[in-house]
Amino acid sequence: MKKFNIRKVLNGLTASSSSASPQPGTNQNDVIQETLQSEHFQLCKTVRHGFPYRPSSMAFDPVQKILAIGTQSGAVRLFGRAGVECYCQHDSGAAVIQLQFLVNEGALVSALADDSVHLWNLRQKQPAILHTLKFNRERITFCHLPFQSKWLYIGTEKGNIHIVNVESFTLSGYVIMWNKAIELSSKSHPGPVVHISDNPMDEGKILIGFECGTVVLWDLKCKKADYRYNHDEAIHSVAWHHEGKQFTCSHSDGTLTTWNVRVPAKPTITITPHGKQPKDGKKPEPCKPILKVEYKTTRDGDAFMVMSGGLSYDTGCRRSCLTVIHGKSTAILEMDYPIVDFLTLCETPYPNDFQEPYAVVVLLEKDLVVIDLGQIGYPIFENPYPLSIHESPVTCVEYFADCPPELIPALYSVGSRQNRQGYSKKEWPISGGNWGQGTLSYPEIIITGHADGSIKFWDASAIMLQVLYKLKTAKVFEKALKGGKEEKPSTEIVDEDPFAIQTLSWCPESRVLCVAGVSAHVIIYRFSKQEMTTEVVQLLEVRMQGELNDVDSPDPAGDHPPTPSTPVPPSSSSPTQEGEPPEAQPFTSDDGPRDNVPCLKVRSSPLKQSPGYQVELVIQLVWVSGEPPQQITSLAVNSSYGLVVFGNSSGLVVVDYLQMILLLNMGTSELYSPSDPYQRQPRSPRKTRQPSGDLSTVTSCISRLSIFSTSMKKTYYSSNSPLSDNSDGNNASEEKSNKSPTSAKMSRKMSSPTEQKTGLDAKDSLFSRSRSSSVTSIERESREAISSFHFSESFPRKTDSNPSPSLWVGTTQGTVLVLSLSLPPTGDQRLQQPVGVSSCGTLVRLKGGILTMAFLDSLGAVLPPSYEPWSEPNAPDEEKEARSRRPASPPPTQEGQDSQYAVVCSEKQAKVVGLPSQSCFFKHNITESSFVLRADVVQMAAGLCLACFCANGHVMTLSLPSLRPLLDVNYLPLTDMRIARTFCFSNLGQALYLTSPTEIQRITYSQETCDNLQEMMGELFTPLETPEAPNRGFFKGLFGGGAQSLDREDLFGETAAGKGSRSLAQHIPGPQGMEGMKGAASGVVGDLARARIALDERGQKLGELEDRTAAMMASADSFSKHAHDMMLKYKDKKWYQL
Repeated sequence: MKKFNIRKVLNGLTASSSSASPQPGTNQNDVIQETLQSEHFQLCKTVRHGFPYRPSSMAFDPVQKILAIGTQSGAVRLFGRAGVECYCQHDSGAAVIQLQFLVNEGALVSALADDSVHLWNLRQKQPAILHTLKFNRERITFCHLPFQSKWLYIGTEKGNIHIVNVESFTLSGYVIMWNKAIELSSKSHPGPVVHISDNPMDEGKILIGFECGTVVLWDLKCKKADYRYNHDEAIHSVAWHHEGKQFTCSHSDGTLTTWNVRVPAKPTITITPHGKQPKDGKKPEPCKPILKVEYKTTRDGDAFMVMSGGLSYDTGCRRSCLTVIHGKSTAILEMDYPIVDFLTLCETPYPNDFQEPYAVVVLLEKDLVVIDLGQIGYPIFENPYPLSIHESPVTCVEYFADCPPELIPALYSVGSRQNRQGYSKKEWPISGGNWGQGTLSYPEIIITGHADGSIKFWDASAIMLQVLYKLKTAKVFEKALKGGKEEKPSTEIVDEDPFAIQTLSWCPESRVLCVAGVSAHVIIYRFSKQEMTTEVVQLLEVRMQGELNDVDSPDPAGDHPPTPSTPVPPSSSSPTQEGEPPEAQPFTSDDGPRDNVPCLKVRSSPLKQSPGYQVELVIQLVWVSGEPPQQITSLAVNSSYGLVVFGNSSGLVVVDYLQMILLLNMGTSELYSPSDPYQRQPRSPRKTRQPSGDLSTVTSCISRLSIFSTSMKKTYYSSNSPLSDNSDGNNASEEKSNKSPTSAKMSRKMSSPTEQKTGLDAKDSLFSRSRSSSVTSIERESREAISSFHFSESFPRKTDSNPSPSLWVGTTQGTVLVLSLSLPPTGDQRLQQPVGVSSCGTLVRLKGGILTMAFLDSLGAVLPPSYEPWSEPNAPDEEKEARSRRPASPPPTQEGQDSQYAVVCSEKQAKVVGLPSQSCFFKHNITESSFVLRADVVQMAAGLCLACFCANGHVMTLSLPSLRPLLDVNYLPLTDMRIARTFCFSNLGQALYLTSPTEIQRITYSQETCDNLQEMMGELFTPLETPEAPNRGFFKGLFGGGAQSLDREDLFGETAAGKGSRSLAQHIPGPQGMEGMKGAASGVVGDLARARIALDERGQKLGELEDRTAAMMASADSFSKHAHDMMLKYKDKKWYQL
């Protein structure tokens, strides 16, 4: 029976009232059959990638080989083998202070800063909380769960220890009170409990460490303290020797004390590993606290002692260090970030056996490092997880689903050569779990741009993430010298991260990449599998300026045209200026305004380019009369036409990157004139610059929204900075950006390959900041900037009968303008004859800035921009294929009917316009109280739709071409501008955003993907046999001395200890049923999936029971056989013959 959904009915009613067909002729659209319905959509999270943001704790299951990391926001990330990850979240959002695995049981205990303890079930694909215990009167400071025990010790700030049954999550009546643990003669409180552990050889004895420096060996049976060990310095951690005869404590003064269990008077050994030993035998100088120490023994060699902290206060090293002491050797391993926690991985889970350590997992504030203890020099393992997303702060993100299948292997082949050397040759030790078995798989690529100018390509297929290739755009430019102030470039717009990626455009089919940086530069790359050396990087400098009345002073060089539309001959800017030494002009800033100077200096030495993306052309905007160039807000490239176009608040620029000449450079206001702007001679980058429009300083395209206050907009703009976790640092960088720039030399060089399409909208321009005091905030908001571009084979004019190449331009004022392109024939003529560009005026106007544009044919199918298939750009001439444009084949049309439909979406509404008639057939007001942040026309499995993400957190989809609402979910209230800048949609119902500076959250709005999500996800828990306990040996078994077991049930159970205090802690049961389906499936499909998982788990348990039964039957048969043989052997013998 079909499930009735009232929301979908209401959506249909809304669609009927909000969609419009104001123009006659709508009947011709009846032939377009819309196949998408609201049943095809459902929104849910799929997977989270990246490093856990602000980690706080860590745990490892040595049998399952699963790693858990807790964060300060209450998240828990679980990692198994490469591709097996899981994300969980505590509802309270409190920091996770400690994690404890129930080893090989498929369960995890988490202790939070809000004094709650939770039990997670990991035997399902999506872990869920089974029990919660909330403490009311005492604060939790430390937890300990002994191996193969169901009793959890919980230490508190008051110094007491409570015991919890992890099966029922109830408190035991057995409590260790602090006043009974310490000496009666002590007059002060010992402080919080900082350590609890049981004696490896005697489970009836536990070691309790108090912050003040007191350690107590408590006898659980006798309920008294056996020994008390007192030290003057505060304790941070305690580590047992595996034989249980001694233990080591780390202290706040950088010392390690080793105690004999039976000699509590004083430590047997006291050392300061990093302290300077005075010659007169005095006590060494105190060092920094040793925050944690672990002592691990080996059967055939010296023990390992691993510790964090403890360095001398006067040491020159400011980095955090991990110290590994093995025998007489001491290794200090420097870390890039502060150490949060570390764990030593050992061969056995039993604490009373030789540990045989083989690796150390080090959790840093922004990285996860695993050190190989088995190789000389302690190399690190190569990390297979996608934890390097934040290696440099992310500044832009683009997502491409259903890419050409050969693209990922091509990127991987060139990226695999970039791997660094020096890693351990062993396999990654965190290898638990199993991959998912989902069948929904298609090539997906995520591209991230970073603050250091790097670009990373990621394989995101099948809800996994793996880095494919890394491109460093900063290699094109000279590095700034830091030797002196006079050598620092003074023409940079920003003082920090001048190479940061602002937006990019990529064409997967032709592999052409175009990148716009924060310093008003554009770089075009081509993909090549061959290495090459570029002697001279080709450079094109462009002078943009707005209307003349925006410029306060006349141009001293006389470059400005008398009117904005007047063509300027090439001689207006002399070639000698370009060849002058670059330092000369910046240093004349005291005598006159900087002019015709780019923000960055392109390198002058030969550039060796490895296989992969190779630079073909660098375009730089230059300073105009002391004003810096405006940052680029929109970008597009088309490989079929050989054109790249970019725009900002001053206007737009069209460049022919095949001929490497400037085609068009004009202000936004000039585009409204239908006259042909292409009256200017194309110029080579080796020749002069051309003037064009003014540059003051204005920001992104959402600035004109009248609904939101100026303060809110300023908040949005101030957040447009590299996605770092330090907001203060971002503000500081913005203040620094107003400093006067220094020199940037004008260098040119030549390079080879390129790439294409993927742009961030103008509102996503991350580094757009105002730097001109002459322009008021009101003028900034009223300035019309370019917000989006779209190349298409379409109908630029109403009178056109056949589609032709065109460029569609969207502005922040909601106007769509059209430029007609006249392309020469392919081949040699394309490289010799100029490309014509003419303005065709305004097509349509919408409320709010234009975000996206797309074109449909008469049957409703999307018309992608034409492209040139990829070919090796560095191949010999005889092997190169002739360049050929691939225009979309015009669909069959009848006379007088529109053969195309333009879909235009702004921040407020969407329209569908017929072409060439330019009649508006459908119109939909998307939002009244908010505005759209991101919109894209996406291809679903069953048809096309328009997907929108609004500032109020709503995710919506509209049918095409009728613009019927199909989905409207209040998914994510917009509390973080990082989400607004990085949210992007992709085909087949996929989307993502940066949920923190280090993590990418992927979501889906496809019902099909939601239904298959459980199968696609990996499994964390795998049924494994627990390793056998160590052999006690004959003499230890005969005379004692082996491990002493303890029946904790007799001590802590309700019968012996009574019930725990109800007022101390409140038990909260977790949700019942299969929580693995929580939020991921609903309705009949969800019930079936839940039942299937339940049956699978039940079948697994039945299978295990059957195996045990068979083993018992085999054992019984064997015993019966031996007994029968014994009976036959002694049947006829007398008693004295035995």
